[in-house]
Amino acid sequence: MKRLLFYILFLFLLSSACQDKKKEQFTRLVQKWQGKEIVFPQDMEFTRFVTNPVEYRIPDAEYKVLIYVDSTGCTSCKLQLPKWKELIAHVDSATNSNIPFIFVFQSKDDRELRYILKRDNFDRPVCIDRDSRLDKLNQFPQDITFQTFLLDRDNKVKVIGNPVHNLAVRDLYLKQITGIQDKKVLPTTLLEAEKSEYDLGTVKEGTTKKQTVTVRNTGTSVFKLKGITTSCDCTEATCDWKELQPGESGTITISYEAEQPGDFYRTVDIYGNIPNNSLMLSFIGTVE
Repeated sequence: MKRLLFYILFLFLLSSACQDKKKEQFTRLVQKWQGKEIVFPQDMEFTRFVTNPVEYRIPDAEYKVLIYVDSTGCTSCKLQLPKWKELIAHVDSATNSNIPFIFVFQSKDDRELRYILKRDNFDRPVCIDRDSRLDKLNQFPQDITFQTFLLDRDNKVKVIGNPVHNLAVRDLYLKQITGIQDKKVLPTTLLEAEKSEYDLGTVKEGTTKKQTVTVRNTGTSVFKLKGITTSCDCTEATCDWKELQPGESGTITISYEAEQPGDFYRTVDIYGNIPNNSLMLSFIGTVE
């Protein structure tokens, strides 16, 4: 079962890789982390809102989810706490709250992290990895996509990948945790966008830039939308449809909030019954 899950995850990761070098990196990464034991420091300290210390011990559970977030880049973009709250609520309802979620953050600015936690009303215990002790013990991948792990009772990796960034990985987590496999497989179809990359140009800091994207079902089966994910919480995607008949088109509105100056690159993944499970669109521009 373990090898099957990693093989499936490997296929999902390959779908977003466009270069042979990247595919080789994914292959090595999955092979390296399959069944690897995560080592936790003995005296991890947890807090709420980076203010109040709390007594918290990592439970001895059949499964646990470890979320490690390093201090590189935009903290708010990487955390995506509202999406984590939604996933945790879903897992809690399916497992009677038997799956602990362990959040460990590096912090380059406690005030910023405290603000984000309070803004999103995220009151779960979190550990601040002050000296990168957890990272030094385990040498986590630098890519945030691979800094989240589903662990078994012995802290060995069952699934690697971030389930709030990738719905295919989310499915693997849920299948492993609940033991439920999808019984109905929808026929695949084809979904195409006008183009794969959109240039939003120059966006003024503090403003929001919107882009309408048209996608079309060019296959012979009904396209059923499973969900849409974005690479950070400064980008949102909305649409008012759930299905597209063969030959039918639908629009998706992408909203980008310009938070800080500089060049940006954001991605949006549209999930459904299509080859590779998702269609990825990218958005570039400059914030001034």
